[in-house]
Amino acid sequence: MTALVEQGIKDYDAGNFHNAVKHWEDALNQYKNNPSATAVVNENLARAYQQIGENKAAIASLSAAIRDYGAVANIQQVGRMKSELAQVYSNLGQPRKAIALLCGQLADKSQKIECTPDSATQIATKYNDKSGQVGALGILGEAYRLIGNYDQAIKYLHVAQQVYPAYDFLVLNSLGNAYKSRAQLRELQADSANKAGIYSKENEFTQKSIEDYKQAHQYFQKSAKLASDQKQTLAEMRGLLNLIQLGSQTNKNKVINDQEFNQSVNDALKVLELLPDSATKVYGAIDLAYLQSDAKGTSPFTYCPNKFILPNADVLSLLQKSVLASQNLQDNRLLSYSNGALGHFWECQSKKETEALKYTQTAIVAADNKLSAKDSLYLWEWQAGRILDRQNRKEEAIASYQRAFDTLEDIRSDILTAERDVQFDFRDVVRPLYRTLAQSRLDLLGVGAIADERRAKELSEVVKTIDALKLAELQNYFGNDCILSSLNPKQVGELLKDNSVAFKNTGFLSSIILDGKTGMLLQLPNQSTKFKWIEDPNQEGISKIVSSNILQQKITEFRTGLVKGQEEFNYDTTTAAQLYDWIIRPFTEDIKPEKVKTLVFIQDGFLRSVPMAALYDSQQQKYLVETYAIATTPSLRLTTPKVRDRSTQKALILGLTEKATIDGKIFDQLLAVPNEVSAVKSIFPNHTDLIDENFSPENFEKTLDKSTYPIVHIASHAQFGIIPEDTFIVTGKNQKLTISQLENSLRNLTSKSDSVELLTLTACETAVGDDRATLGLAGVALQVGVKSAIASLWSVSDQSTSELVKTFYSNYRNAGMSIAEALQQAQIRMIHAKKLSSEGMNPSYDNPAYWAPMIAIGNWL
Repeated sequence: MTALVEQGIKDYDAGNFHNAVKHWEDALNQYKNNPSATAVVNENLARAYQQIGENKAAIASLSAAIRDYGAVANIQQVGRMKSELAQVYSNLGQPRKAIALLCGQLADKSQKIECTPDSATQIATKYNDKSGQVGALGILGEAYRLIGNYDQAIKYLHVAQQVYPAYDFLVLNSLGNAYKSRAQLRELQADSANKAGIYSKENEFTQKSIEDYKQAHQYFQKSAKLASDQKQTLAEMRGLLNLIQLGSQTNKNKVINDQEFNQSVNDALKVLELLPDSATKVYGAIDLAYLQSDAKGTSPFTYCPNKFILPNADVLSLLQKSVLASQNLQDNRLLSYSNGALGHFWECQSKKETEALKYTQTAIVAADNKLSAKDSLYLWEWQAGRILDRQNRKEEAIASYQRAFDTLEDIRSDILTAERDVQFDFRDVVRPLYRTLAQSRLDLLGVGAIADERRAKELSEVVKTIDALKLAELQNYFGNDCILSSLNPKQVGELLKDNSVAFKNTGFLSSIILDGKTGMLLQLPNQSTKFKWIEDPNQEGISKIVSSNILQQKITEFRTGLVKGQEEFNYDTTTAAQLYDWIIRPFTEDIKPEKVKTLVFIQDGFLRSVPMAALYDSQQQKYLVETYAIATTPSLRLTTPKVRDRSTQKALILGLTEKATIDGKIFDQLLAVPNEVSAVKSIFPNHTDLIDENFSPENFEKTLDKSTYPIVHIASHAQFGIIPEDTFIVTGKNQKLTISQLENSLRNLTSKSDSVELLTLTACETAVGDDRATLGLAGVALQVGVKSAIASLWSVSDQSTSELVKTFYSNYRNAGMSIAEALQQAQIRMIHAKKLSSEGMNPSYDNPAYWAPMIAIGNWL
């Protein structure tokens, strides 16, 4: 038996990992009733399984090793095995599982926490196991980096650094990664501050970002040098690669000068020659091959580089070496990446589709083998689709895109929420794939005559794809799975059939912005889906199609006209009429008012930034809201259309009348709030109000804990930034209630029956020029766990809001109308303001600047 273990060790040291596994599995069978022996064999087996990409088997072996070491009371080794198991989970994109093993509980960004006694870090500390301690702290720091808590990551890594300097090069490398990730987040925060017009904050974040990049640079430098001094070639390679990537990604800040960058590339190429066949060698060769001076995004496999840094011949040689090394290792995960990377190289060469497809298909087979690389399988299926497209094999291309989409749907939750770093590549990985698939199917419908049944099937698939994209965008924006807790497992088509009574008289219009053009889909209960490209009826032939750029300009023009409309007595309806002709008129025969009473919009991108209610029918000379009740939802699958009893509802009313300063931005006094609050109080005699200094995050939470409030009305500035961290409600004493605090307060209510039915936000501000801000607004009801929201797309600092709100709540409370109808009638009343001036209404309120910004989100019934 000892001979089997020793033979396994020899094979492992020689890189023959499959043979090592075979010997150790045999030894395990013979050691059955000897836990002190099986513990050691399971420990070795786990490492070998990891070398050949068998992560599930590695997890099973490490779990068995933890059990066996526990049985013989070797608690120090139990701690070390928990650290190794945590590392596997972290590598698989499951950092929360890693943190549970390493510390026992998760720290909030603000929390100081003590790890539990049975966690890896505490075991190592108790037994004064310096090596185990630094290992656990290092993996813990890396796991916190992966969930986006960079401050906590840096804290743990600095502690690890002090515990055991001999391992410094590994910890230094992790510190470099943590500072680099935080620098990227701060760049995003600077962008968000710029969009919100807080230029002092933008400068502050930009400066902090540069400082973090400089720190990352120093740590990568030190890590590579220390590893080199200690002849640790694998660690030196990792340090050099990180240094090189930092240089190519921070070109504009010049964190690394050209001389150092070129020297690091040359050093890495030399070290690569010295490396044994290993994952580091394979990935290192691919990373060096794909170095480019103008990297567009975080994944080099989604576009063709303009120019490699290395000559093409050297790039090809490196990629061929990576394939050879992965073949020697017989690791499917590495085989998949190396062949996929080589396939992409040929994809980007002229007339080399045959070679490109050969290597890409090899990558797909390897990734699909025991599902060893699902996280790369979608990349290679997508790549195969692009190559087949170029060969004009459209049907096969669509099948490939579909498989890529299906794979990504399987793993989407993991990659969109486990790793907040993915915020940075969502736009160049997930979104283009979903849109390519939708566009390919839609383009297919335009080629020749297609049977109705086939058309219906293709449109059904397009609806699924668009819906999945919208869910993915929300998940990515909020960085968690909360919105999916209310996700209906049924697809949109089934929902329309099953809810034909609830959806009676309701039409659903979905937009999809694609490459150069935008499509609209109309769905009605028990009818086939209709699809049309947005066209300009005044143009002829192919030029009838309105390009996405022109549409975006028109939408911006429309919004600007509405926002500035308060300055004009008579609103100019020209742009509103043009957009009506482009978006609504093509469907007028299908949505006749006798049949369709409510239109629910499921919008894409920049189309979320404007209220459809203000589109203008120049033939009938009336706004869209005068014909239909209007609502919006991010996805039909996230909406539960149910009518509830509203007769005895209690309201929580929150308001701010004072000027406030948050993060350097001044929020003006809302002069109309006292009137608005009085109006809401009069409609809901059973209410609690928290105004000005009484409106604090703590009081809000305490008040919700004490009683049930189906209505929560907030009359204060609500800012929606391009990242959730910049999305908050201004409270008294210059404080803010963040979206996550709002979510925690509303989701922690004791039972489902306590849940809030309607959240009203009357003074929202969405950052202009970035559709992520309006995505935050669109998803706010879902994110915080309420069924419906009424919110403004921009703030109207005028008494008109209280006029609108008062009528809306009266309708909602007393007249048995749906939420969308209650808002519609309130808006129509304001459109007739000139006729109602004798009743004291301001005649200028007929201008859509005053009534259009308020929209119904989520459940419209």
